[in-house]
Amino acid sequence: MPPEEDAVIDPLTDVPDPLRAAAETMRQVRERCVWSQRIKHRDLVPYLIEESHEVIEAVETEDRAGLREELGDLLWQVLFHSAVAAQDPDDPFDIDDVALGLTEKMVRRHPHVFGDAVASTPEEVLVHWNAAKAAEKRERRSVLDGVPAGMPALARAQKVLGRAAKVLDPSPVVERAVGETKRVDSESAFGDALLALVAQARTNGWDAERALRERIRLLEDEIRAAEAGLDR
Repeated sequence: MPPEEDAVIDPLTDVPDPLRAAAETMRQVRERCVWSQRIKHRDLVPYLIEESHEVIEAVETEDRAGLREELGDLLWQVLFHSAVAAQDPDDPFDIDDVALGLTEKMVRRHPHVFGDAVASTPEEVLVHWNAAKAAEKRERRSVLDGVPAGMPALARAQKVLGRAAKVLDPSPVVERAVGETKRVDSESAFGDALLALVAQARTNGWDAERALRERIRLLEDEIRAAEAGLDR
């Protein structure tokens, strides 16, 4: 039973389930914090992007303490969006609805875990996953449906190339990868070269976005080392 709306509950001492305590903390913040009361879904988007990138950085730099904290910050964004959604006058849903929907979807997509299907290799798992996903998304008319327009360009290019492989042969793009980078004489040609390199990354199983991030980190290390040398 949910607590009375005007009750003040200390989640750290009065709620034994840590996830439920986090949800209760969010509920009270949403109801009692004048800043949080004014927040809408769109207002939260920049924070969601920032927190996601902080999780990625913690993973890629193997910062265990940072990862624990940043996952909590990312969870807070999920709880915040759910709290905002719960107050929608026309189509309300809360964190329990989100969790239930997620559980149902994951059970459907893992019939080899929760059903009679068999999968002894990662490839067989992927077959079950894709079959369940296709059944859920019957209304889609294009392989490009569901690719977010707001993804970073490199990540989106890699995603689109993956979808494109379902309906056409991407090998000509891959074969142009090396040649294109040697003939960059315009912004358009630069775009062609980037797409070709992303295609090459996808063919080799590399993450183009991560490759660039990690190369940038190396450059940052070089810059800091140079700065340290100048300070001596």
